[in-house]
Amino acid sequence: MPDHAQATAGSTIIPCLRYRDAPAAIAWLQRAFGFQAQAVFADGDTVHHAQLVYGGGMLMLASAGNEGEWSRHAVHPADLGGRQTQSACVIVSDVDAHFTHAVAAGARIVMDLADQPYGGRGYACADPEGHLWWFGSYDPWHTDASQ
Repeated sequence: MPDHAQATAGSTIIPCLRYRDAPAAIAWLQRAFGFQAQAVFADGDTVHHAQLVYGGGMLMLASAGNEGEWSRHAVHPADLGGRQTQSACVIVSDVDAHFTHAVAAGARIVMDLADQPYGGRGYACADPEGHLWWFGSYDPWHTDASQ
C-alpha cells in the first residue's frame, strides 16, 4: 500500500496549467478570480514556474512551449479545439459576488451560476486562453445544510 501524504498548510493536490502568455495569465487570474502570486520564476516573458494561491489552495503554472520533457506530454486547450481533459474547482465563500466580479473581468461563462443538486451554488467559466474553471460554494470537506 502506498504511503499517503499528510496535508500541511494547503492541499496536497495542486493543478498545473500552461499558458501561451503566462505573464498576462497571472495578471488576469489575480484580477478576475482573486488569486495572489506567491512565487514567479521567469526570464522575461517566459515563466518557468509560478505559484498562485487562493485561500488554502494553490495553482501552479508555466509558459506553454514545445521544448522540454513535460511539454511532450501536455497540450494547450487551443490545440484540442478548446476542449479539456481536466479543470480546476475552486471553493469560494461568496459565489454570487465572485461570479459578478469574474464576468466584469471578462470571464466567458460556460455554465451559468445555479444551485447544484449536491449542494451549494456554482458556475463554470473559461479564462482568456480557454482553460475551464469551476467556482462554487460547495465544500466537500465540510458538508452541512448551510451550503
